[in-house]
Order: sequence, then C-alpha cells, then structure tokens
Amino acid sequence: MSAPVRLSATALIDLVLDDGSWSSWDTPPAYGDLSEEYAEELAAAREKTGLDESVITGEGLMRGRRVAVVACEFRFLAGSIGVASADRLVAAIERATREGLPLLAAPVSGGTRMQEGTVAFVQMVKISQAIAAHKSAGLPYLVYLRHPTTGGVMASWGSLGHVTVAEPGALVGFLGPRVYEALYGRAFPDDVQTSENLYAHGLVDAVVPPDEIADILDRALTVLLATHDVAADPADPPLDEIEDVETWESVTISRRPDRPGVRRLLRYAATDVIPLNGTGQGEADPGLLIALARFGGSPCVFLGQDRRGQTEAHPLGPGALREARRGMRLAAELGLPLMTVIDTPGAALSVEAEEGGLAGEIARCLADLVTLKAPTLCLLLGEGTGGGALALLPADRVVAAQHAWLSPLPPEGASAIVHRDLDHAPDMARAQRVRSLDLRESGVVDRIVAERPDAADEPEEFCRRLGDVLRYELATLLNTDRAELLARREQRYRSLGAASS
Repeated sequence: MSAPVRLSATALIDLVLDDGSWSSWDTPPAYGDLSEEYAEELAAAREKTGLDESVITGEGLMRGRRVAVVACEFRFLAGSIGVASADRLVAAIERATREGLPLLAAPVSGGTRMQEGTVAFVQMVKISQAIAAHKSAGLPYLVYLRHPTTGGVMASWGSLGHVTVAEPGALVGFLGPRVYEALYGRAFPDDVQTSENLYAHGLVDAVVPPDEIADILDRALTVLLATHDVAADPADPPLDEIEDVETWESVTISRRPDRPGVRRLLRYAATDVIPLNGTGQGEADPGLLIALARFGGSPCVFLGQDRRGQTEAHPLGPGALREARRGMRLAAELGLPLMTVIDTPGAALSVEAEEGGLAGEIARCLADLVTLKAPTLCLLLGEGTGGGALALLPADRVVAAQHAWLSPLPPEGASAIVHRDLDHAPDMARAQRVRSLDLRESGVVDRIVAERPDAADEPEEFCRRLGDVLRYELATLLNTDRAELLARREQRYRSLGAASS
C-alpha cells in the first residue's frame, strides 16, 4: 500500500473546522542555548513550513461546537517533539481543561527530537500527565493518528484517546522501521505498523480518511457531551403484563437463530452510534460489540454481547471481557451511563481461555461494575449462561426481555452434573428458576419487556418497544445523584438472596 498524501497541519485544521473559526493559542517558543547546527535546522524548518515549531495549538468551531486542537506538522523536523513544542502542547491541553473544551489531537511525528537528547525524551511524561488531568476532568480526548506516528509521540499522547482513529495506510507504531533496520540489520516486517493492522488487533477504533474526520468526531462528541442536554425524564412506558410462559419454552425461544440481537437493537432503538474497536491493548473479540450511542437524548457507553459474533469455533473469550472493561473505564472517565447487554450461550471453555485468564476477567468485571462511579443499566436480552453473562450483570437497573434467562450453566450442563445425562435439562431450568419472571421475583431483574409472543417474529416492533424502556431508564439514571446510585447498587447486591437464606 502506498503512503497516504500528507496534509499539512493547517490544511487538516481547515478541513475539519468551520470556515474562519480557527484561533491560535501559540506564543513564540523559548529555547535555551542552541548549537549552531541545531539553530540552523530550526531556521530552515521555519522557512520551509512558515511555522515556528512542530506543533500548532488553538481552538475553533467544528459543526458549530467549540473545540480545542493540537496538531503536529511533519515538515518541521519530522514533527519531532522537543522542550519548546512540549511546553506548547501542555499549555494548550491545560487551557482546554480549564475552559472545559473537548480536545482533538492530530499527531504525526517521528517521535522525540534527537537534537535535544534525553531532556526532550522525558517531556512525554508531562504531556501524558496533562492529558490524564484533562480526562480526569471528564472531558473528551479524541485522537487522529496520521502518517507517520511513531516513537515517544505514539507512546504518550498518541495512545491515550477516549476514541482513536487512524489515517488509511499510515505508518503507526512505536519503533521506527529505519531504527529497527539499523539496529538489527534486517527490515521490519511489512504490514505490521499500519493503521489497518492496528485496527485488526483492536488498537484503534476506525480507519478514516481526512475528509471524513469531521463527521466521525462530531458524531462522537454528540454522544460524549450529551449529558449536558438531558434535562427531564421521558414518559415512563406502560408496564407490560407478562404471560406465564413455561420455563423451557422461554429457553427454547431464546435460542432461535433469527432472534434479534444487539445489532438490530441499535439499528431500531438507538441514534448516533459510534462503533469502537477492541481493548486498545491488542485484542478484539467479535463476541462483544462496544460503542458510543444515544437512546433518545440519553447517551451511554454500550457493551453488548453479540450473538452473531459468537460461534462454536469462537465463543466469547477473555479478550471480550477485557474489551468490556475498556468500556467501563470510558464510562467512568466521561461520566456517561454504561449499558450492558447479556446475550451469550456461555464463555469459552478451552485451554486458550484458561491461559488467557478468563476467570480473573470475570472477577474483575464484577468488581469494576459493582463499584463503577457511573450510572449502569443492564439488559438481559437472550441467553444468559454462566460467568460470561454474570460478568455484565451488576447494574443500578436490570431490564429483561420476556424470554431472556440467566443460569450458572446451560441447563444441559446442570443436568449433566446432577443427573449425569442431558435429558433433565428442562427440569433443571425450572428448578433453578432461570426465567425472567423468576428473576424479577428474586430481585435480580427490575422490569420485563413483553415479547408478542416472540421477539423473533416481531424484531423491529420489539426493538423499538424495548428502546422506549431503555430511553426512560437511562434518563432516570442520569437525573439521579451518583452517590445515591452507588450506595443503592452496593446494598442491592449485598442483600440479594437474603430473604431466602
């Protein structure tokens, strides 16, 4: 793949921001004693680019929304970061934080400025510190990785985005290929340090050309900043009367291959859906869908077990739960509600799952969810088998589809343990009280949405009806004090089963 045509920093800003809205925050850079050779290099870079350093910072309007921007210019000493450019970056990040602005970053860099040595190298610490403070303030940080982004820039502010997208065909990675070849005497393998390969490994959320950046950033910010617009609860949909369907019939209905899953739920019930990708740490599991979305006016981080992505060959693995934990961190950092959707025949039972730490990931999901400092809503949509389902359960409110269920094992597995056969699966399902009506009675589920009589036979109508309930529940959570929610959640799961013990 040929390298992309490289836009200058100013051209990219002109492409993304509204016409005439850019206002620079830059002040003249300050340098200490410079060698004659380095001073000449800086002068040549200024002459070549018309800029005074390798980064430009400022603010503008994007689709009418005020945003802060930090962008690299590769033609200025390969976009390298020295003390002066780091100071400029930190000043801009801190100003964005003080003024409550979302921050857009467009790195393109060979990394640390070699002419300044180790003191330039350690600047990445203070840049990362400033980004962390910006995120701790609950403000969005969105990153567009351009060609090339390597070295210390990739290992600091290039890799800390809430949402990270990359330019098609861009060289993106830690170690520059020229350095690798010089050190080891062989070329770095092709197609490893590319945007597309990073996407395949769950390290970036999308690969997007420059002319589409404004659209995806605007859609992301529409969700990330939507909590400021939720003023009142929508009307509470009428509570459904739930027919007393026999347990095994519900289990059988939930297993229909044409039953609507998370993708149809998002299509019919949500707006402004921004799919995210992977853990950001080198894993992506098709069994879990992570996204930013809105249901009505209410935003959320969405974590849905995707029945289409779970197969016998590739069941839900520990990577999916690490991906879920990324979503939990996003919700906590941004103060957004978290919605989880349970729909799984069970997590992987394999050597790879054991060696990948499946049990530990289930435990960490449970601990993270029950203590999460953000509103939480769980939807039990279909099958809910084992620890893979339980990992996404603890929430402030739990809604269930009528034929959804939750069980420590598939009923067939419970039958094998108790009766040493599979024939007693229906009896075990009844005895374990797995269906939604029983879960509501025991306090695990708060509300049930009817299927009329089966979601697979009315997928669009069911998803829209379910969406009305989710909109109401999310808005109600958003308008409830966070400390109160956390205290209620802690008490809820502490007291479950107490009446029957």
